[in-house]
This record gives sequence, structure tokens and C-alpha cells, in this order.
Amino acid sequence: MNEESAVRAAVQAYFDALYDGDVEGFRRVFHPACRLYTVGEDGAVTTIDHEPYLARVAGRPSPASRGDARDDEILALTVTGPGMAHARVRDCYLPRRFVNELTLLKVEGIWRIVAKVYWTLA
Repeated sequence: MNEESAVRAAVQAYFDALYDGDVEGFRRVFHPACRLYTVGEDGAVTTIDHEPYLARVAGRPSPASRGDARDDEILALTVTGPGMAHARVRDCYLPRRFVNELTLLKVEGIWRIVAKVYWTLA
């Protein structure tokens, strides 16, 4: 598998974990040092470590369990070197829709998300 295909597979694993509410799936694709960033309604930057995010995922119904249609897509993907990549993706947790900037590093031969910057579209 070439590097772009491997990065696409990691992003697909992220999409699958999001849709299925699969905390263990997120643990496989998020690096333990992963942080999530957004701008809150007050205009301030908000950060969250991935474990509190996973607790949020575990405490809510998954889109799959609610019967939501999947709506996820890779909008852009760049492999910038043998160990770094970036993906701009669109996904949703209805009724909200998001655009995410995912930064991935290849750690011990596995592509992992190390940062997620997200923006709520609606």
C-alpha cells in the first residue's frame, strides 16, 4: 500500500469510528498526544485532549444507532513527506456538520491523527 492509500485508510477509520461511535476505533486512529481545537461561540480558541473527547463520544448515541445517513468525505489530502500528512474532511453529527483539518504523523509505521481542528458549519 502506498503512503496516500495508507493515509486514506486512516481517515476512513476515523470516519467509521465517528459514525459507529467506536471509542476503541478512535483510540486506534488518534495518537495518545492528539489534541482537538475549535473556536467557541465566544470567539475563544477551545482545546480538548482526545480522552475527554472520547468520553463525549461514549456518552452519546452514535449516528449509526440513530439511523442517520452517512455524510463524510475527504475534501483534500496531502502527503507532505514519508511521515507527515494533512486531510481536510467533511463529516457530521446531526444536526451539526463540520469541516475538519486533520494532521497525521506516521508513528512506528502507523498513520495516526495528532491534531484535529474543526469548524461547525451548521
